[in-house]
Amino acid sequence: MCSAQVSMMRDNRAITRLAVAHDASHFLLTPAEVVTPVTVEDVAALMHGAAEQRKPMTFRAGGTSLCGQSVSDSTLVDTRRHFRDVEVLDDGLRVRVGTGVTLARVNAHLARYGRRLGPDPTSAIACTIGGILANNSSGMLAGLEQSSYHTVESMVCVLPSGLIIDTADPSADITLRLEEPQLAGGLHMLRKRLLANPAAVADVRRLFAMKNTMGYGINALLDFHRPVDIMSHLLIGSEGTLGFVAEATFRTVPLARHLAAALAIFKDLDSAAAAAEHLAGHDFEAVELMDVASLRVVRRQKSAPPLLRTIELDRQAALLVELHDVDAESLHRRVTAANEALHGLDVVASVPMTTDPERRGSLVELRRGLYARVAGARASGTTTLLEDISIPLDRFREMCHALDDLFVKHGYGILNVPIFAHARDGNIHFLLSERFDEPQGLLRFRKFTRDLVRQVLNRGGVLKAEHGTGRAMAPFVRDQYGDELYAVMRAIKFLFDPGGVLNPGVIITDDPDEHLLHLKLMPQIEQEVDNCIECGYCEAGCPSRDLTLTPRQRIVLRREISARRDDHDLLRQIAESYEYEAVETCAADGMCSVACPLGIDTGDLVRRQRAEDVGTVEKAGWLQAAKTWTITTRLGSTALTFARSASPLADATTDFGRKRLGADAVPRYDHNLPRGAGIRRRARRRDRRDPGVAAYFPSCMQTVFGTSGVGVFAAFRELCLRAQVRVTMLDAEGLCCGAPWRAKGIQEGYEVMRRKVHAEIVRPDPIPVITDASSCTHALAEMARHWQVPVLDVVEFTADDLLPNLKLTRPVGSIMVHPTCSSTRLGINGSLLEIARFISHDVSVPLSWACCGFAGDRGLLHPELTASATSEMAGEINQREYAAYASLNRTCEIGMSRATGRPYRHILELLEEATRPRRG
Repeated sequence: MCSAQVSMMRDNRAITRLAVAHDASHFLLTPAEVVTPVTVEDVAALMHGAAEQRKPMTFRAGGTSLCGQSVSDSTLVDTRRHFRDVEVLDDGLRVRVGTGVTLARVNAHLARYGRRLGPDPTSAIACTIGGILANNSSGMLAGLEQSSYHTVESMVCVLPSGLIIDTADPSADITLRLEEPQLAGGLHMLRKRLLANPAAVADVRRLFAMKNTMGYGINALLDFHRPVDIMSHLLIGSEGTLGFVAEATFRTVPLARHLAAALAIFKDLDSAAAAAEHLAGHDFEAVELMDVASLRVVRRQKSAPPLLRTIELDRQAALLVELHDVDAESLHRRVTAANEALHGLDVVASVPMTTDPERRGSLVELRRGLYARVAGARASGTTTLLEDISIPLDRFREMCHALDDLFVKHGYGILNVPIFAHARDGNIHFLLSERFDEPQGLLRFRKFTRDLVRQVLNRGGVLKAEHGTGRAMAPFVRDQYGDELYAVMRAIKFLFDPGGVLNPGVIITDDPDEHLLHLKLMPQIEQEVDNCIECGYCEAGCPSRDLTLTPRQRIVLRREISARRDDHDLLRQIAESYEYEAVETCAADGMCSVACPLGIDTGDLVRRQRAEDVGTVEKAGWLQAAKTWTITTRLGSTALTFARSASPLADATTDFGRKRLGADAVPRYDHNLPRGAGIRRRARRRDRRDPGVAAYFPSCMQTVFGTSGVGVFAAFRELCLRAQVRVTMLDAEGLCCGAPWRAKGIQEGYEVMRRKVHAEIVRPDPIPVITDASSCTHALAEMARHWQVPVLDVVEFTADDLLPNLKLTRPVGSIMVHPTCSSTRLGINGSLLEIARFISHDVSVPLSWACCGFAGDRGLLHPELTASATSEMAGEINQREYAAYASLNRTCEIGMSRATGRPYRHILELLEEATRPRRG
């Protein structure tokens, strides 16, 4: 074991243990402590200590696992915060990745090389490489050949003894034999035992010819002969019960950029399943089945094709088929062949095969977000669980029919249990909703599960195809494999982990009711977040994810508080840090709603909590500010200018005020903040006869924060003159988009400002209103959504109306661009990049892009939030020098400048300089 200094962090506070307890599964255990290792040596020390002390431990990363394999009542090891390195090798043919990085991030690195990872679970935005390896993930496109098992080339792993092994090292097998002789020798003997039993070999070959994540991947005993290779491939799919993988090198697969899709609707599930068996033999990358219960949910999507939204659904089912190709001509030929395969099927309605990106995207989106959407449609108070099985293709249709019979027999009903399947692979998913707080619900689920096991095994199927065994199917591993192969699996567990400390209860268990223990209850909570299914999609992009809590954790804390309202001591422990962790450090930037398949904005919950917490004095102060906003913003500007001239004193003064009055009451000043601006936002003259094509509403950020250049206020006016586009300037003195009041939950002050803004911008003949900070654009658009006044961001307007009339005279060598959370929600990042590419041929956006966490005044009240949110981005950005750094929101520019030490400016300032006429 390595003797390096241990740098891991331990946290046994109630708020952390309860927040981290929940994952995406229907199981719940509360850990005794949460440990966050930083290095592989940390993990080695932790595992060695756990083995010596016989102290159970469980690894957790993205927490998207669905079968209870990442919950623990002992030590939970959080590997999400570190192990995030990505190194692309051989022009993208291989990639070396830490297991804490998400699949989406890895694929973003590979995209520029025209490659991607083989495994493609739909949770790519949230699931980590560690989880993908632990569960041997596959997905819609991966099938068997592109799963983790078949695409991993080497790994750096830690065994329970604390031994670290890099399997890419030529001496790795010798090291394993010398350092772990019992493990190496035991694996060799198990291979010999298996090979000596032809019937067992045949069973293994049959069962692993399908998607199969049930039990251990004992096919490794047949596929490899060196102990180190057997060991590494047994770790894949072992769900953290045999060891820890810190880093893995994958062989990548081509990224298909030419795509086509079609949707075929059949009269019932039986007809669709029969068609799926037929189409599975053709050259489709995906054949996805959705039954009527699934269709009833996905038809509600805004992007759903009109056909699906208008058809009367009673018994129908649908097949979504996809073609993916790296070559346009090849795709064209395959589309022709695909249409021939689809022709003659018993289809009642269809969306023909299309390559149009928008139409094809609307079809694919039906299936990609299906799990979360059908789970989100659950009745309040019920717990959802997603089962998946694998079945030989010639029994696929029969199994679909049997499932419907099971749902009826056990009282679930066909329309309440959506079935959706990767039909090409015989992989069927279905989603149950059950009340585990009622004895009859638990009894019903128990009987249903045992019936399901019999039905699947009688048809030669596998009880877990993609999601892992976990606790959900651990009692049935023996039923799946028989006594001999199950004995081999138990021997594997003992060889790796003789003390049984790694993830007890998962895969191997002696309790026949393991699948009925520790089931998660979902008590009803605030309506803003009640339908959350705890999938964790929101976490990877959350600014506070590495500092305090994530959106999922803020929501599950509300559930814990609701469920434990009589445990006063526990509630007191939670309250000790709840305000800071759950409320004060939430950016409320709305990016969680972008990532969430259900569109849940946890910021709505936080804003309500802030409204409940706001005191009478603070409320009166902000109400008065709404009435006298001109004076307030000028005072803010003056204060910044004064502080700039007396920086050390200002630092000390604000630090003292924060200690006395609280960090959420007094903004912190530091020398990186700009001086005040002091500009006026009053229109100098008004010409109602010619209002122009739009009205400019300068944001109050222009009044408060000074700029390093001319500023967006002056730049936009100059660009309008150059482009000969007339824009009227509104009298914005004393006006604001309302964001400060909304963020703090001060509704009365917000209403005062809303009335003032309404009086200025709502006219009998309304024209578009433009503002110059993306967060203000978003807030103003929200304020004016019922006023029939179009609200545009200055960047969007410039790209559409000014850019065609401008001439580039001074190109910029290179630009690093920071889109904002609000520009992302507004959908105007395309306009931002269009302007950047107009003035430079070298435009970059960080692959690690995320919200900067400045979030209005959060960056002033809690600068540690911005520091945490920007840490990874800053490291990536500063790997090279850029001629310019741009964004489209003043506070975000300040936040990014603070994080990187680079001068971020509004993109229109750069555009104004790049289009200045040359003299002479």
